[in-house]
Amino acid sequence: QVELVESGGGSVQPGGSLRLSCAASGSIFSIYSMGWSRQSPGKKRELVGVISVGGYITYAETVKGRFTISRDSEKNTVDLQMNSLKPEDTAVYYCNAIVYTGTMSDPRGPENYWGQGTQVTVSS
Repeated sequence: QVELVESGGGSVQPGGSLRLSCAASGSIFSIYSMGWSRQSPGKKRELVGVISVGGYITYAETVKGRFTISRDSEKNTVDLQMNSLKPEDTAVYYCNAIVYTGTMSDPRGPENYWGQGTQVTVSS
């Protein structure tokens, strides 16, 4: 019903920057929040940042001051600008969205949807 498509991953040297983008499409009535999580080999998936309705933003402590999340509610997109990247930022980054489907008279959800993931590698 809802698809999230990420783009923008890649390889960069320490101190470099990357920008990830995610677009949601499908039977969307409204989106409560959109955000990014990441998972490194052998580790649990962790929240990187999330932006909720009204523009309320939460970041992981490890990325505060380096990463910036932004959202276009009309286009149903969320971006993650990553600056001053470190080797420990290497991970697969996943977009997620909490979405209501259906209609005003028959809302359904919310449900949590995930993208397929995009690899970010920070290495010299």
